[in-house]
Amino acid sequence: MTVNIGGYAIGANRAFVIAEIGNNHNGSFERALQMVDLAVEMGADCVKFQMRHLDEVYRKRTLRKDGEDLGTEYVLDLLRRFELSIEQHRQLAQYCANKGILYLCTPWDKTSVDILEDLQVPAYKVASADLTNLPLLDRLCATGKPLILSTGMSSREEVQITVNFLNQRSAQFVLLHCNSTYPAPLHDIQLRWIEQLRGIHPLIGYSGHERGTAVSLAAVTLGACLIERHFTLDRSMEGPDHAASLEQGEFKRLIEGIREIEQAMGDGGERRISQGEMINRENLGKSLVAATPLVKGTVLKPEHVQVRSPGQGLSPQHYEQLLGRTLQHDLNEEDFFYPSDLKDERIEPRSYSFERPWGVPVRYHDFKEYANRIKPDLFEFHLSYSDMELNPDDFLTGTYACGFVVHAPELFAGSRLMDLASPDATYRADSVRETQRVIDITRGLKRFFPQTERPMIVANVGGFTMDAPLPASVIQAYYERFATSLNELDLDGVELIPQTMAPFPWHFGGQRYQNIFVQVDEIVAWCDKLKLRMCFDISHTRLTCNHLGVDFYDFAEKIAPFSSHLHLGDAKGLNGEGLQIGEGEIDFVRLGDILKKGCPQASFIPEIWQGHKNGGEGFWTALEKLEGTL
Repeated sequence: MTVNIGGYAIGANRAFVIAEIGNNHNGSFERALQMVDLAVEMGADCVKFQMRHLDEVYRKRTLRKDGEDLGTEYVLDLLRRFELSIEQHRQLAQYCANKGILYLCTPWDKTSVDILEDLQVPAYKVASADLTNLPLLDRLCATGKPLILSTGMSSREEVQITVNFLNQRSAQFVLLHCNSTYPAPLHDIQLRWIEQLRGIHPLIGYSGHERGTAVSLAAVTLGACLIERHFTLDRSMEGPDHAASLEQGEFKRLIEGIREIEQAMGDGGERRISQGEMINRENLGKSLVAATPLVKGTVLKPEHVQVRSPGQGLSPQHYEQLLGRTLQHDLNEEDFFYPSDLKDERIEPRSYSFERPWGVPVRYHDFKEYANRIKPDLFEFHLSYSDMELNPDDFLTGTYACGFVVHAPELFAGSRLMDLASPDATYRADSVRETQRVIDITRGLKRFFPQTERPMIVANVGGFTMDAPLPASVIQAYYERFATSLNELDLDGVELIPQTMAPFPWHFGGQRYQNIFVQVDEIVAWCDKLKLRMCFDISHTRLTCNHLGVDFYDFAEKIAPFSSHLHLGDAKGLNGEGLQIGEGEIDFVRLGDILKKGCPQASFIPEIWQGHKNGGEGFWTALEKLEGTL
């Protein structure tokens, strides 16, 4: 169930945040405008004010201060001084519209409802004091607008009576748990009452008057679909609500926390293994491996099988299933068993047909195995920092009638990520030096592949941050530092091609934030400026588009003319990277049509997560699925 307010679907797994300005402007229209600006800056969805006509709200005797309590006199004095005019409310509503934030207002009387109807407010907030005011609620129901009702000061029975009243009138509404003390003591808030309220009505939010933000954040974890907090410029100002309000910095941190919690809550579905967990599972987990060299036809017994890390092979949970199986191929000592060993055959490579050059990713140590089994147009050597210390002559012999590409390490010795855009001059210089080593290694590999005149080097050129993405205002400087690094490299005879990046790359099994070569307009502009071509990483880019809410196929059309090489893998969501073709969200037939027009000569490899396992099983599967699309 959801309620639509001004284009926001309240109840759809995103908390709607109201910055309650109320009368905290203390009667200053200029201060009210300033607070709207600050609410926009801190990320609120809505600002809310109050409107009342005192002669309709209070008894005449009370307004005459005829023997009333001191507290009532104090409140009336403040209200008289702090009320804004109807014209000022009209201007505020228009100002909010211009600023892209919703204007709401709590009417305390029927006359105020009539005025707000003229202002075309999208919904009405009902104060706790009016939850039991059935005549006012009846007038509000007649508007047909959604209602947001605070339940402070009311018993369960009173809440139920009002809910029944609203349901009889087919009203759309949200109930807010609330303690109407300013500020509210923590021991009086009874936050678990949210769960009881949900038994009365499905859409429950929270209107908080406590100090700090922890309780409001906890309300989100309990499923609050709307959070309302009072907002002030200064908690020490005169007025009853300031002490229970949040200043801008605290309110901004509250909203940031709410959005973080929403990301972390998930959809309540099945437990999914995340990309970072997959990396750590591979590195730290356990596999079944051959205890000794084994030949095809061996009936597997306990003495043939061991459990060892890393977790790249068959899980030890399948130990009993593996025993008694007849081995379908030879294994060296400590070779992994794979899921295919629980079957009678595994996928083998064959001849593939594509309209563009194609290849497979390899490491030095498995190059001979691949070269003996398949004849691609190119091999892409994925270097690790330890591979950079190896002698290629120990792995390659003679010459090969195909091309090659090199993928530079993202990580160098000492757990340092390559970053040619780093603001740290020493770090950037180290990255330039290590990248030059990759260039020199690539030049050395040319003697094995004489058909490749100018080999490409795929690189993640850096521009990452640890804890938060960079603001747009500083990203230009990162590109400029990368351009400086590019000029410092001796690229004679090779071509450095940055790859399109996802906004959340994974290193060491943990998340970083990527800031450059992510957004397509920036990429195109800098490719033009620096005369660069790109490695279009399809999987990375799909994750980028999912995160930014942009059309993946539009992105592909823009980047294709600048693409000289392709990494092809499927993707899903925000971190489902390197999935097998057909297991994600990409329409490869549609994408193939775009690539045929935009970059018909660009080469490609299948880049499938752990595709090299079990003799390249993931790569062969991908190539079969891609035939006919490229």
